[in-house]
Order: sequence, then C-alpha cells, then structure tokens
Amino acid sequence: MLTQLTTSLLDGLLLGAVYGMVAMGLNLIWGVMKVINLAHGAVMTLGMFGAYFLFVIWNVPPYLSLPVLALGGWLLGVAVYWIAVHRVIDAPHLSSLLSTFAVNMVLIGAGTALFTSSPRNIDYSLGSLEVASLTLQVSRLAAAGLAMALSLFLYAFLGRSFFGKCIRAVADDRASAELMGIPTSRVLAATFGIGTMLAIVAGVLIATVFPFNVLSGEGYQTKAFVMCVLGGLGNPMGALVGGLLLGAIEGIVPSFLPVSAVPMIEFALFVLFLLVRPSGLFGGSK
Repeated sequence: MLTQLTTSLLDGLLLGAVYGMVAMGLNLIWGVMKVINLAHGAVMTLGMFGAYFLFVIWNVPPYLSLPVLALGGWLLGVAVYWIAVHRVIDAPHLSSLLSTFAVNMVLIGAGTALFTSSPRNIDYSLGSLEVASLTLQVSRLAAAGLAMALSLFLYAFLGRSFFGKCIRAVADDRASAELMGIPTSRVLAATFGIGTMLAIVAGVLIATVFPFNVLSGEGYQTKAFVMCVLGGLGNPMGALVGGLLLGAIEGIVPSFLPVSAVPMIEFALFVLFLLVRPSGLFGGSK
C-alpha cells in the first residue's frame, strides 16, 4: 500500500510540474498586463496538434519538435497581442475577456472544422524506470524535467536579464517605465508571446502523456485558474507550486476515493483559498 501511494504521489508531482507550466503562462500575462487570457487552453491544443502532426507526418519526436513549436507559439502570441489585446489593454477587464474569448472561439472553431473532435494520441513511448520498488514512466519524468528546467530558466530570465527587468518594471508601473525609455508596448507584446509559448510547450508535454482532442485545452485552462489562485495571482513561480499541489492531489486522492471526486476536491480547495487567502500561498508578485 505504501509503495502504491508513493508511486501515485510521485506520478502526480511529475504531472503537476507540467500543470505548473500551464499556469505560469497564464499567471505571467495576468501579472504584467492584468489580462485574463481565455484563449490559453485553445493555444495549448495547438501545441498538442503541432507535435502530433510533426510526429505522424515527418516522424519528428515530440521533444525534438519543442524548439520549433515554442518559437511558433511566441510569434503567435505576439500576433494575438497586436490583433486582439493591444486595443483593449487599458479598457475595462470585460473588454479583454471578450477579446481573448473571441480568439478562443476562433481557434476552437477552426480546429474542430479541420481536425474534428476525434481523440488523438502520440504513440511515442520512452518506457518505464525501476527505482527501488517504484515504477515510473520515463515520459512523465522527461516532461516534468523539461517543465522544471524551463520554469527555472523563466525565473532567472525575469530576475536577472535586462529584458526580464523591463518586464518587471512594466508590471510595477507602466507609465513610469515609459518615462524611463522602456518601449512598453513591445514589452507587453513580447510578454504575451512568452505566456503563449509556455502554453504551447505545456501542450506538447501533456500530449506525450495523455490522449487529446480539440477541446482538451479547456480542461487544463480551468485547472490553470485553480493553480494561479493557489500560488498567488501574478506570481509565476507560485503557479508552479500550485501545479505541484494540484498534481499531488490528483495522484493521491484516487487511492482513497473515486476519480470523479478529484475535481470536487480541487475546486473546493479553490473556493477555500478565495475565502481564506485570496492572495494565494505566496501572494501576488509584481
């Protein structure tokens, strides 16, 4: 029983690291520009299908396709910012919600028309690994390792690089940053691109673990909102911790309760945090 629980917990934490990357992109966009990106889940689905078709058509392993898809995700994010977000960024929050929701519906509608809603699966296995008495899926280890590495890189990028400091300055006070010579519109566009890129990468990593369809991203987007609240809105690294917490819940709870109880517990925790600690575990970060 103990071995099974340990294996379930480790599997959940590995998956939670990838979940955290989903939430980091959403949280970064919110922290810098106060925009709730309702197209985040649909963009994740683009990453899933991108990796799938590169693997099926050209036999490119999903991990090798990451650089190309990540770059495509960044360019897509910049384009979406200038087309749909830039005009409403200073408008009431409802305007940006409707704008990103429109992008979400366009992506889902186009995806359904092109790919239907049939489930797909990337048939690419890395086998399993025996550690003591534990059996771990190497695909989950690889996905979690890449997610953690990219998360640490993002943390270092935001904290130490010149452009990362520009992003933080714009998040703190956009008007003052503009007066200091920082091109705020370009910084916001690049930031939206980074958030979109993280969604694309997370979609690729999740597609190596689970089957997916055109609507799969919506479920992960909902989880991302829970993770953002758990870790702290506007705190990207807090979102990673929220992802690990959610992954641990999904790993352990099915050992004691039906799988259908997992969403109920997750959203009960979500409501509890909103009532007791709305700033999350680590509070918002500017």
